[in-house]
Amino acid sequence: MKYLIVGLGNIGPEYADNRHNIGFMIVDELAKQEGVKFSMSRHAYHTEFSHRGRNIHLIKPTTFMNLSGKALAHWMRELKVPVENVLVLVDDLAIPFGSVKIKPKGSAAGHNGLKHIEQSLGHNNYARLRFGVSDNFPKGRQVDYVLSGFDGDELPYLPELIDRSIAMIKSFCTIGVELTMTKFNNLKVDQ
Repeated sequence: MKYLIVGLGNIGPEYADNRHNIGFMIVDELAKQEGVKFSMSRHAYHTEFSHRGRNIHLIKPTTFMNLSGKALAHWMRELKVPVENVLVLVDDLAIPFGSVKIKPKGSAAGHNGLKHIEQSLGHNNYARLRFGVSDNFPKGRQVDYVLSGFDGDELPYLPELIDRSIAMIKSFCTIGVELTMTKFNNLKVDQ
């Protein structure tokens, strides 16, 4: 069984640690924990590892956030991965920092990466792991906010939240989205 895990973000050192790149941060840590390295490939950095008989492919699109669907569609075709085995990792302004939620489908909710994926697939029936980044920004400053780093009081909790995200990815690949939702969606970090 093949799974495709798509960490959303923007390539380049200037974006490395910002909120919008949490998808990249999660797949980077997962690759590190599994002892695998990313290599440059078509439309994305790619690596893979095995977990409980599943072949898990990780990609970091090199198309920039607003064209994420191009990379996702290419890799789904290339690997012949059905949409039910795809999980997109994304920052979410509607969820408070400290919460990570998984859901089987949903709207793009104004997120340009998800909008392009929806456009590329022609539907929104794909699972996504939504990493809460809160919405602590003044009106009209959303772009600056998501392209900035996590606050000093958030940084100590990032490793725990990234590890929880990794546990959720592995759970998605072994027991599916519904049971993973039940197991993880109500967990919070104690701040």
